Amino acid sequence: MSIYDFTVKDYKGNEVSLEQYKGKVLLVVNTATKCGFTPQYDGLEALYKKYKDQGFVILDFPCNQFFKQAPGTSEEIHDACVLRFAIGFPQFEKIDVNGKNEAPLYRFLKDNSPKLKGKNIKWNFTKFLVDRDGNVIDRFEPMEKPESFEKRIKETL
Repeated sequence: MSIYDFTVKDYKGNEVSLEQYKGKVLLVVNTATKCGFTPQYDGLEALYKKYKDQGFVILDFPCNQFFKQAPGTSEEIHDACVLRFAIGFPQFEKIDVNGKNEAPLYRFLKDNSPKLKGKNIKWNFTKFLVDRDGNVIDRFEPMEKPESFEKRIKETL
């Protein structure tokens, strides 16, 4: 099984096969709009703009599991992110990243990460770096700001 075998829903509820991202470098992030780490959207968008033409894509999955910091519908969250942070990267339906309702994609990411293999997500803005072949090659914890691992993204591109 690879990341490309998963189908997820975008923020409007439409099914999206991750196979369409084959050959791209991906940064998969669980986010929240009412979190202390929410300003990281600025850094994420800056990285996306800088490297998208080289095949870099951020996949944003809002998550309301941590103190209900992603309130509202997936569409409301998307509209707020576009308005407040001018995001241009794909945003998906709100999901759970841990527990009995955990999204299968997140089980895959956690189980295949070389760092903290199999460990639960601690908080919003945990980031997984996936290479062009679909391998999970790194995991960055919420405290790690996007600009702190830009070099790793460049190396992967």
